[in-house]
Amino acid sequence: MLGGGALVAANVYATATESGSGQQPNQNDQVLASGAATIDCPDVGSKLTAVPDQARAEVDKELALLDKQIAEAYQRLQNTARAQLQDAGFADNAIMNPLKDKRTATIDRIAIAIGRVGEKPQGLESLAACTLRATGNEAGGGENGDQGGDGQDAGDANQGEQGQDQNQGDGQDQDQGQGEQQGDNGGQGGKAPVAADYVDIKNVQPNVAQPQQQANASRGTFTTSCGVNANGLFNSDNIIVAPGVTNGAHHFHDYIGNQANDAFASDEDLANGETTCVDQGDKSTYYWPVLRLQNGVQEQDANSPGGGLEGNVGEIVTPKKVTLNFVGNPQSKVTEMPRLLRIITGDAKAFVNGTANANASWSCTGFEDRQLKDKYPLCPQGSDVVRTFKFQSCWDGRNIDSANHRAHVAFADANGNCGNGFQAIPQLVQRIVYDVDAPSLNDGGRTVPLFAVDTFPEQVHKPVTDHGDFINVFDEDLMKEMVDCINAGRKCGVGGDAGAGGDAGAGEEPQDKPTDKPTEKPDDGAGDNGGDAGNGGNGGADAGNGDNAGDAGDKDPQEPATKAPDAEPEVGDAATNRPDPKVYATPSPTQGDQDAAPAEGSDDNGNGSEGDYNNEAPDVSGNDQAAGAETQPQGGSGSLAETGTQLWPAAAGAVLLISGFLLLRRMRRSSY
Repeated sequence: MLGGGALVAANVYATATESGSGQQPNQNDQVLASGAATIDCPDVGSKLTAVPDQARAEVDKELALLDKQIAEAYQRLQNTARAQLQDAGFADNAIMNPLKDKRTATIDRIAIAIGRVGEKPQGLESLAACTLRATGNEAGGGENGDQGGDGQDAGDANQGEQGQDQNQGDGQDQDQGQGEQQGDNGGQGGKAPVAADYVDIKNVQPNVAQPQQQANASRGTFTTSCGVNANGLFNSDNIIVAPGVTNGAHHFHDYIGNQANDAFASDEDLANGETTCVDQGDKSTYYWPVLRLQNGVQEQDANSPGGGLEGNVGEIVTPKKVTLNFVGNPQSKVTEMPRLLRIITGDAKAFVNGTANANASWSCTGFEDRQLKDKYPLCPQGSDVVRTFKFQSCWDGRNIDSANHRAHVAFADANGNCGNGFQAIPQLVQRIVYDVDAPSLNDGGRTVPLFAVDTFPEQVHKPVTDHGDFINVFDEDLMKEMVDCINAGRKCGVGGDAGAGGDAGAGEEPQDKPTDKPTEKPDDGAGDNGGDAGNGGNGGADAGNGDNAGDAGDKDPQEPATKAPDAEPEVGDAATNRPDPKVYATPSPTQGDQDAAPAEGSDDNGNGSEGDYNNEAPDVSGNDQAAGAETQPQGGSGSLAETGTQLWPAAAGAVLLISGFLLLRRMRRSSY
């Protein structure tokens, strides 16, 4: 009886202690039990719609620090799988609670900095706590993904992506060198894209629509050509969101146009910088996350922050061509962009933030009347992968930037109207084409490698996070020429599509480059400009009134069978002729928090004051749930089965206790 009672007491005490002294099952433990996980933190930057100029530099640095803290916490989460299996409370005690403490202190400093020169924001402290979020359903779920186009539900787009990363090395210590990782999804392990992140473009229904042109519409197109970054200008900075902080994006960007781009470039540096654009009057900055093949190739950034140290590995793919068109508005004439206007389109953290600001558009040449938001396209033979960005086309008439980098510009509504006193400006439509093969999903990309964009570490390479950045450094006379051209309904500019022949060269006369051959290119139902989004309209990659019929070539867009006849000489082949990346981010992410590096998403994904303009952002089907609405895994912590496995010693003790009691009664009876 004594032994059984002691066993019951000891087991109950140990179980209560292990589960947090009788608290409810921990949600983070349940997420970890379900497989691969990421860290979901509220976006502080999006809540800061008004930051006094005097506090801007300090606030930017603290926002940078918040993103650095998340990146470091995610790395620790990935590298401690064994400890998490051995100790159910490890993730909370060693990762999530310290992260909350750091964020609380940082958020407090942000509020103090703003309060010194203005009104101190209230309620920011509630944004300190983060949660773990599952990244994986079974691969193969969500076959068709979220598709762009008008009339679709613009709800959260994360169900089709939630939890589709399978933790291929779960339960193993993931502290391994870069050189040991090849063969595990190109070194990604559980952080790589999975089969469910891709969809056959032929299974997607056409979903692109255009607003009707009105009598006063500005119907023209102005084209600038700035190359494909064949000269290899890369870094992991973000001059818009994190000026003055190295590795502010935590992922690598391609740059074309202005060559003075790094975290420390001033407005004067940009104005005096060299440019790769054919027209040297365009010194604008155009940049976007690089696309990589998950093939185990170690780029020069393999051991650098923003690159391999933060999960962005594999061969960087040089675009086959890049098209930069500025188009008009279907309702009105456009006005000149102010010099040094900053615009960010898309949300680098859309996987955890939801899709309110997402503006990714993925497609294939010959199929650009079908756009995907949260899936990578599987293109048939002879068709190339296309990323299209349609930037905001309404400006508040006063500011070249805003506290959350969004409130000063906005999308037009579904009919092309700019509301709330905003005025129409030329809309940048950026189209990037890649000659990459459809990956072999049945073997995890071992035969034909997967492709994916660089992301923040915790965004696990989801396609919905795709985004683009632009700083207007057009010569003022050239900007006036652009506006006159667009308002007059003409097609102007120089260079056409930039092809793989390379960039025009910084400060040099541009060399002749291969251009698209327009002959025998059929209309694919999207006007003359297959995916180059003509005049105004919705923020997706709507086909429009330009003159570049995509890369459909001479193939039926329903079933392209051979390589597009307009394919250009692969002079700038990514594997051979492309120079090594220029790596500017040097601090190790393991340094102290005082070396903050803001992630692009600190404000790259702010919700700020877009008013009635979100309608132009590409609509995203409501396939996905917000993180808080996720279905919890069955059989997790606190289930009946788990309780039984934890309390079997107590059950055995109870049997001993009862047996002893019965034996004692029998002995007492026999003594009489």
